[in-house]
Amino acid sequence: MDAPVRAGQERWVGGMLYLAAVDPLAGAEVLGEPSMYWDCPQTREVVAGWGEAGAMETGNAQEAREVLRRLSSSATVRWVGEAPASLPGPWFGGMRFAAEGNDKGWGPFGFGRWTLPERMVWREGDRLAAAVFVPEGPGAEEQVRALLVGIGANFPAGPLPSRRTAQVLRVSSSRPEFEQSVERATETIARGRLQKVVLARAVEIEGERPFDAVQVLARLREQNPRCSTFLFRAPDGTAFLGATPETLCRWEGRELHTEALAGTAPVAQAQELSGRDKEQREHHAVVRYLLEVLGPLCERIDADDAPTLLPLKNMVHLRTGIRARLREGVGVAELVAAMHPTPAVGGTPSAMALAFLLEHEGLDRGWYAAPVGWVGPGRAHQVVALRSARVKGTTARLFVGAGIVAGSKAEAEWRETELKSLTMVKALGGLEG
Repeated sequence: MDAPVRAGQERWVGGMLYLAAVDPLAGAEVLGEPSMYWDCPQTREVVAGWGEAGAMETGNAQEAREVLRRLSSSATVRWVGEAPASLPGPWFGGMRFAAEGNDKGWGPFGFGRWTLPERMVWREGDRLAAAVFVPEGPGAEEQVRALLVGIGANFPAGPLPSRRTAQVLRVSSSRPEFEQSVERATETIARGRLQKVVLARAVEIEGERPFDAVQVLARLREQNPRCSTFLFRAPDGTAFLGATPETLCRWEGRELHTEALAGTAPVAQAQELSGRDKEQREHHAVVRYLLEVLGPLCERIDADDAPTLLPLKNMVHLRTGIRARLREGVGVAELVAAMHPTPAVGGTPSAMALAFLLEHEGLDRGWYAAPVGWVGPGRAHQVVALRSARVKGTTARLFVGAGIVAGSKAEAEWRETELKSLTMVKALGGLEG
């Protein structure tokens, strides 16, 4: 295929068929590393995509909102023959946490980037479906039919074979710098300028051999069955991937589902978490924020009466579910603009917390802790890109963070981020179990 169309292209042609197969990720055996992957067990969404029939790139937050609005407001695909009954996307991508940044490794991802895969396989009910997309133009329908024949004839019927072998990882991160940032944050909070700020840090990883993104995904989805596993590959081959527990928004028509996810403890201390003052304050700050920013966008909004425990493999979080009926005309663009960044990844007051991060965090988050997911006509699913890493060749840059409030201790916050880093360290093959 030619290079993705970034300007002037308004329509694509698509076709679909059903496959006698069980695992979208198994397509890597014949199609290579996917350009995108999305797996959300709670909603039974599993999608793998290869190549790019189209791409929408943005340079700032306003352009990102315009792209989200465009992709969610009207159909971009004309179907040849049968159209899917339920299709995640078909556009997949994400955007930066903030405009500022000097890490060149994030350059290929741009501020925001959403792609339409050339080939896409997803779970529809109890079977798999495949779709192909090409730009509208002369011969487009013939191209669609030819691509469908190829994917139908060659897609593997069985699950992805396991080739998971451990390797020695060289891990480096500055503990003194992070703990100094925590101390600066608690001092600022004590002076009354902040209530909460979420500090993130990077963990540099070097492998003995190049990381296999497909097997990293296989580990992530196996080890984190309550998380959304994702991969987005930039044009230079760099992959951003992870397994996040946090939904930013699931939107369909005028219905919204979101959640407050803040307050963390090791699994062994799960029963103590609900009674801890620090974690309760941290959690309720997120709930209040979401109800406040969503209020003007909603006709009705309901939140759980009390937070419940969300147990994961290495830790447990406090979670409050929120449901709403949106006002007419409100869609994913308005939701992302209002909700991101939540206090779960930024802080409160929001503007003061972001200013503090810009001055003291010393980290270009890129797409970490930012909205990633899929969008299509009248529907979208966006998550917060936590427990994630940027991977290329033998190097990986992991990102982890912790919420700092009054009473936070630098040593404890370091331990929390170490615990959170295990998700990606294990997936990269550094630890078993």
